[in-house]
Amino acid sequence: MAAPVLSTSLVVVSSLIAACLSVFYLISCSSTCHLVPLSALAVCGLVFCGYLRWRGPGTAERRVCVVVVGDIGRSPRMQYHALSLSRHGYQVDLVGFLGTKPHNEVLNEERITITAMADVKGVQVGPLIVSYVTKVIAQSVQILVTLMETRRPSHILLQNPPGLPSMAVCWLLCLLRGSRLVVDWHNYGFTILALAHPHTHPLVRLAQWYERAVGPLAALHLCVSEAMKEDLQENWGIRATTLYDRPPAIFKETPLELRHQLFLRLAQTLPSFRTRGEEAGGAGERTAFTLRDPLDQSVTWRPHRPALLISSTSWTEDEDFSVLLKALEEYERCVGEGRGLPALVCVITGKGPQKEYYKKLIDGLHLEHVQICTPWLEAEDYPTLLGSADLGVCLHRSSSGLDLPMKVVDMFGCCLPVCAIHYNCLSELVKHEENGLVFRDSQELASQLQALLSGFPRAGGRLEDFRRSLQTSRGQRWDDNWTQTVLPLITMTTPSP
Repeated sequence: MAAPVLSTSLVVVSSLIAACLSVFYLISCSSTCHLVPLSALAVCGLVFCGYLRWRGPGTAERRVCVVVVGDIGRSPRMQYHALSLSRHGYQVDLVGFLGTKPHNEVLNEERITITAMADVKGVQVGPLIVSYVTKVIAQSVQILVTLMETRRPSHILLQNPPGLPSMAVCWLLCLLRGSRLVVDWHNYGFTILALAHPHTHPLVRLAQWYERAVGPLAALHLCVSEAMKEDLQENWGIRATTLYDRPPAIFKETPLELRHQLFLRLAQTLPSFRTRGEEAGGAGERTAFTLRDPLDQSVTWRPHRPALLISSTSWTEDEDFSVLLKALEEYERCVGEGRGLPALVCVITGKGPQKEYYKKLIDGLHLEHVQICTPWLEAEDYPTLLGSADLGVCLHRSSSGLDLPMKVVDMFGCCLPVCAIHYNCLSELVKHEENGLVFRDSQELASQLQALLSGFPRAGGRLEDFRRSLQTSRGQRWDDNWTQTVLPLITMTTPSP
């Protein structure tokens, strides 16, 4: 369900206006008049706090507000939180930007109400600091007003980053409404900011101070890795609970019939999925990978099909796709030399600020045996494509060195072998030569692609070994992990209504 943000509340607005007028009167009057505005300020504060605690009487016990100061559709972990809460009987207000369509399960769940916020901008003229400060102010007001219009929750579950200004605003609102703030630490915001600015830049230092000062005020903390848990404890004084990302049930190997249907749909807009030359005129439905027999309607793999490689990204500074492009150029050279390697279709899916930059680099490549496409997939098609691919590549390099790539979790859920770029805590997820391969540069990645795809698509080989290993060592799914880890924390700290 989706609900629009209500305009304002007369009680809140009148209280704030009265408070502002009182402050003005306090400043402008002589000291003998100070008791009047001070009394007015006290009354306004009591009315304001009373209103916030009263709003939604009796509903706080089984209601959680999940806050994403970002695109809800591109925040899978927070969508999974909302779904898990709803399955355990909680009413959920899911607050965030509606840029990309969320999962159908989220949209169709009666206990989840989506409240949309606009992506506000700061002043676009003058120094960068002016734009940043004005955006923080505008966003603070927006978050405060939006959350005040939701019914009183027992908990506010906030994604961080971004935490500036949402962490302070949510903490204040929890203080006023008698709720508990739960921060889910996906990374550190200041380390992401440091990708675009030097660590000594005032904005980076301010963001780091802010996270360190405001973060410990939350009642509960979740994080994505043991490395982050240890760092939060040692350097921030925060005791967090590690909630590893786990794939939900929708991430699984895709049956051949569904693969064929997906390839047909993608072929309508992506030439890489179409048959070429004389083969295109053959009988029956055909894609670059599959064909349907016109007589018995069965679907089979094409005998000399290309390998399907997939990588997903947010196209941000913490992923250097030039590493993959250089590796593909080397792979192209090896195919041309007749080393027994298949043609390759590389799908890079996602949205983000650097997508156009890399698309220009891709357009400048002259590849005959490797085709690269960069579609955006609907939430329902993404797990189907992962379950249809032959190999995954992850270029996520954590800005803090403490978070783990969810895309690899999803790939493992689909029993898809992965090559991932190395960084400090990656071994918590990808174990080299056990469930995947780890590389450090484009040359090493190129060598791994050749080793894994040599002789493809015949059965056997290292690629098949990794897939069988993933099939036999499937771990917990999201729901079981969440129920064991998060639900007890929420139920034990639910205040009385």
